[in-house]
Amino acid sequence: MDTPKQYYESINLPEVLSIRTVSELHSKLTGEFHGRDTIIISIPEGAEADLSFVQLIESSRRQAKSKGKTFKLSSPASGSVLKVLERAGFIESFDQEDENFWLHKEVTL
Repeated sequence: MDTPKQYYESINLPEVLSIRTVSELHSKLTGEFHGRDTIIISIPEGAEADLSFVQLIESSRRQAKSKGKTFKLSSPASGSVLKVLERAGFIESFDQEDENFWLHKEVTL
């Protein structure tokens, strides 16, 4: 009996999520895309992020969607990630899918 390729464990990211580490993060995520159908990333609570990280995650979301994979955050954006989203104007232009991904806001009736 084959064991599924994946379990729903989170991929833990480092504390520094910036232009200095974006290449390493990109390689890590690319590797995960090859081996999993569901990718869940865990951002450390005190992580320091910049716009390059948000851009990488947005790019990864699009890649996952185009390949029929699931890509999620283990918890809502907070701390410096949330501040980057706010300063860059992302939150103002979020649609429901974006709110669900970044803020874990589900559609309610």
